[in-house]
Amino acid sequence: MSGAAGPAKRQSQLLIVGGGTGLVGRALLEEFRADHAIRTIHRRPSAREIALGVEVLRADVGLVQDWSPMLEGVDLLVNVAWYRSGPDRRFRPLAAGLERMFRAAAAAGIPRVVHLSVPPAPSSLEEELPYLVRKRQVDQTVRNSDLDYTILTPTMLFGPGDRLLTVMLRTMRRWHRFPLFDGGGYHISPVAASDLARIVRVEGSRGGRRTVPIGGPRRWTYRDLTDRLFRALGDPPRYWNWSAARGRRVARLLEVLGSTLIYPYEVDWLVSDMLGLPPYAGLDRPMQDVEPFLDREAARLLGARPAPLPPQDG
Repeated sequence: MSGAAGPAKRQSQLLIVGGGTGLVGRALLEEFRADHAIRTIHRRPSAREIALGVEVLRADVGLVQDWSPMLEGVDLLVNVAWYRSGPDRRFRPLAAGLERMFRAAAAAGIPRVVHLSVPPAPSSLEEELPYLVRKRQVDQTVRNSDLDYTILTPTMLFGPGDRLLTVMLRTMRRWHRFPLFDGGGYHISPVAASDLARIVRVEGSRGGRRTVPIGGPRRWTYRDLTDRLFRALGDPPRYWNWSAARGRRVARLLEVLGSTLIYPYEVDWLVSDMLGLPPYAGLDRPMQDVEPFLDREAARLLGARPAPLPPQDG
């Protein structure tokens, strides 16, 4: 018995605010490309977005006044837009644009929102640093809305092309030393960007209104992690042992010189011992440990052939 085929099932529409060019955005593209229609909003589309047929809306998030056309048909809104550093005049318009977006999303009845934020920081940073003051302003707009949401607060993220661990490896490779603040006994729990993308999928299909802290599978002391970076390069660990105060001064100088290695506020955040978050519970397979990533990135820096990625179930 034959008959006319039924209408094709509509793919769910994912909107990534902040685009698919950064570390998290790239991971989201790979996670959702097989079963979602993807729309991104940012200023400059990437070659990967074009290759995947992503609908790219070229816009400055901070300047968008009417979000209605961009939100049309969206089932899941994921916000990854933010800057890593800068004065208040940089963050203010972005925060205002995101607040307009979330209010428009609530008015449009967007079914689900996942908003990427950051973990708690020392009170002095929370109260004075534009990066955090404006971020918390946006977080609170989400919480005060009628949206069905998850706010994710991951700790240090890693992945190909990241601006933290990869930059640290390059610095160690060049200078054969690395700065260590106050002995390095504070903790960090690195999270793979691809795992964060999987978490976005889980939280994007879950109802409710909640904030979820996200650490990786292993809680390292900072000294142990930097020792491991040196070992990946085949070098013995050697440090410039500085106080946090001296570290802040050096970080300010590096920032003036255009370096993105570390910013002054990141020194304070590290030594506060507030970044060793517990792993996320709820994924269908274990989270990725950072060590294979370090070995592969070090091999690339050294000109060796990296080991293949281990197979993953599912």
